[in-house]
Amino acid sequence: MVGEKRYDYRAGQAFILSVEEPCRCTVPVASPIHPYLGLVVELDRGYTQQVIEELGIRLKPARKDRACDAFVLDLTPQLLDCALRAVRLLDTPEAIPMLYPGIMREICYWLLTGPACDQIVDITMANVHDRRVLQAIQHLRGKFSDPIRVEQLATAAGMSPATFHRQFKSATSMSPLQYQKQLRLLEARRLMITSNFNVENIAFEVGYVSASQFSREYTRMFGKPPRRDMSTCKSSQSTAPHVA
Repeated sequence: MVGEKRYDYRAGQAFILSVEEPCRCTVPVASPIHPYLGLVVELDRGYTQQVIEELGIRLKPARKDRACDAFVLDLTPQLLDCALRAVRLLDTPEAIPMLYPGIMREICYWLLTGPACDQIVDITMANVHDRRVLQAIQHLRGKFSDPIRVEQLATAAGMSPATFHRQFKSATSMSPLQYQKQLRLLEARRLMITSNFNVENIAFEVGYVSASQFSREYTRMFGKPPRRDMSTCKSSQSTAPHVA
């Protein structure tokens, strides 16, 4: 789920997202014998632009309405091979600085010579406002628990508050405050599953000053109050089968 939109994808496919968005993901089919294995790859805009130029791809005018781009892509054997070689580099970390850039360029090549070429180009060749919004998104993701003011983000992005708000919503389909709220709630849910903190401590940890407000917004997003949801998640973990 990205916002209110649902995307279904399976083994052998990839989910491409144009900007870093708060996502809610569910793995419906997995077991200890056949576990779910996923890989997140952040495309390098610089490499992608270089490959676009070297391939001589003709650019189209940037869209004025750039709502969040997201789509599902069938992975080719070439892309799967790149992913496998990238993972194998983890066994030789000293080789990563030398070899990973080549794998990234190869990934860009196969994407730009495949059926998703137009979508990849459109995502890559963002206009100046898009890039400033992306920088604001990175700042917001790093400091989502801090109080924010749209005026401060707009100033950092070099835009008026009205322009920044419009460009941010065009890129992410939500306002900066909605974006921050989703980041906080997703992190809260992760902490409830993986830590021994109580609900009140978690609420304050992710930036809420009111536990009751946290509970209301959590229930609205996940469908259950925090304590009940935490109890359900930990009960599921305790009863899950384990394979030695």
